[in-house]
Amino acid sequence: MSVNMEATKEAEQRRLAWRCRRGLLELDIVLQRFIARHFYDLTAQELVAFDGLLAMPDNDFWHLLQQKNSGANTMQQSVIDKLNAI
Repeated sequence: MSVNMEATKEAEQRRLAWRCRRGLLELDIVLQRFIARHFYDLTAQELVAFDGLLAMPDNDFWHLLQQKNSGANTMQQSVIDKLNAI
């Protein structure tokens, strides 16, 4: 990976880590662990889906994580499955 790409990836990780800070403590803990453990394993499509999930209100996002069949799109479901594996 080039230095520029690596710097871009690190900046994206910091941006998403900041967005993972939530008012709902349970969600905050899960998201912070997720970004620390799985950020570099996510595909570009999963990163876009994760970014979309982060736009959700805390209670809606938490409820989505608790559901077995969330009705989310395929990429979002892939991220949700990884979140639930933590």
